[in-house]
Amino acid sequence: MTFTVEINDPLPGTRNHEPITFTVEGDLHEPLWWALLDSGERVLCQRLDAGSGEGRTAFVAVLSFTGSARLTLEAPCLDTPADGIKVLTGKEADCFVRLDTGAFDLELCSGTAQGLGSSKWGIRHFRATSDGFELLPSGNNAIGGFYGPFFTPENGLINPPEHTTVHIEVVERGPVLHHYRMHGTIPDGLLEELKGKSFTIDWRFTHNTPFFQRKYQVDDFQTVINGRSVTNKITVGDEFEGGPGKLVFDRFAAYGGTRYRTGDPYAGELVAMVADTVANSANEGPKFEEFRTQLADIEAAHWDLYWRLFCAWEGVLGEDELRERLSRVRAAAHVKADLNDRPWILTEEPVDVSAVPHETIFPGPATKTVEFDQTSGRAMIWWTSQASGAFQIVQRRQSGWVNWGSNGENECPELPVGVDIKTAYGPFADRWKVVADQLESPPAVTVT
Repeated sequence: MTFTVEINDPLPGTRNHEPITFTVEGDLHEPLWWALLDSGERVLCQRLDAGSGEGRTAFVAVLSFTGSARLTLEAPCLDTPADGIKVLTGKEADCFVRLDTGAFDLELCSGTAQGLGSSKWGIRHFRATSDGFELLPSGNNAIGGFYGPFFTPENGLINPPEHTTVHIEVVERGPVLHHYRMHGTIPDGLLEELKGKSFTIDWRFTHNTPFFQRKYQVDDFQTVINGRSVTNKITVGDEFEGGPGKLVFDRFAAYGGTRYRTGDPYAGELVAMVADTVANSANEGPKFEEFRTQLADIEAAHWDLYWRLFCAWEGVLGEDELRERLSRVRAAAHVKADLNDRPWILTEEPVDVSAVPHETIFPGPATKTVEFDQTSGRAMIWWTSQASGAFQIVQRRQSGWVNWGSNGENECPELPVGVDIKTAYGPFADRWKVVADQLESPPAVTVT
């Protein structure tokens, strides 16, 4: 029986190695098949284990086209195709897999739970193959971590990417698609309702596609963060680094205009409490003394030392002192976050984040956002299938650290669990809205 796959783009323009998933009737067991375009060009199709069975077979292919295309499933591919996703040798000790997808060279790590930036799970190295520019050269930061509501002053600043490891399951692995699923359990913090929670993260990378896909699932939870009820919302955080004095991205924009406030009062209150704790705490434990020594010059100390001092997982302070000091930070930060001295700014222009107080902005709701570099034109574009209620964007020139986070002020998580996330990267600064629209509206696929 012949199967024909009709593909129609709802948008104008050209699709670049768009992943096309389709299902046909019948149990086809060969892992790879050839399909023919009307032009006679052959397209490789990879059978999907997930979605196949009980008389149906699912496939994925990648296709570049304008307007519409038609594929006819032809025959099994009996030879090993020369082209496709390649597995490379990783750089990090906890590397699970390093991939050359054709578009990206990336390293997916399982973490080491040492409580350091270098121990995070997630994507710890990432570059486009077109220019070789590395967005995460040190391996001390990661794309894909999630933080709130666990990494909050209410919960004792539990940092899932740094404080736990993940088991990574291979869901699909072939020349067209690699699909991995992370499984992890979050260490307990201060809040009873957040204890014993587990999570999964699905990652999908397709051959030559200039974007990747992911989805986060977390055990159901309901808690109160920043004085607000939070039910099944998380903070996803993507980090980038350019080195001291260098930013890989120096502008931020949201589709339809950016509504934002500048500055981060919570960070200021945390720093002030660090100074108070170092000067006045009666704690005499060896770990506290170690932190006290490292924080003697607060201005020169690494930011991680600030929050780690108040982390329940670290155990630097006793629980009673930890709760008391964090409650004071929260109370002061809640007041400052709602004062009238930080007006909302509405702009159609990209925001120069490094020029504002704390080199931080808190934009309002959006489904399509971008961070880009004005000089090179490189851009990272995010689309989420539901809006995040807020974001925290940091572009800190002194350290070179850049962040995209789906949280509002005081670490309040705002992205619903279970949404689809597509993240594109490339020289897209001058047409990022076109790319974002394509992430949002995939081609329609019908099988006859």
